[in-house]
Amino acid sequence: MGRILAAALLAGLGLSGCVSGSVEAPPARPIAPVQAPPSYTSTGLESVLGRSARIVTGLFGTPSLDVREGPARKLQFLGPACVLDLYLYAPRAGGDPIVTHIDARLPDGRDMDRASCVAALSRR
Repeated sequence: MGRILAAALLAGLGLSGCVSGSVEAPPARPIAPVQAPPSYTSTGLESVLGRSARIVTGLFGTPSLDVREGPARKLQFLGPACVLDLYLYAPRAGGDPIVTHIDARLPDGRDMDRASCVAALSRR
């Protein structure tokens, strides 16, 4: 039994010389540059920001989508030029919800300038 154990230890020591002591890291992939989020201005949005649902429906007509979720409300207006999402929140408890955020996109989903979409959908 002692000879078998000694032979196994010697074999293990012999094999340990075959193992490389260094491990190579995989090649680093280039990191994509981080794009800054779009800057939003309220220029051209004065007729919508801070307005109630009654006022914006007077401006754009009946919304294509009207979703209420807790204290929030989302009105979506569709047109051939763009899709406009208006988010309304009450400025204080019990207050009338007003538009606090606006998203606009082209019908294919690409971003669009919010003021241009507001102008395109506004009733003349």
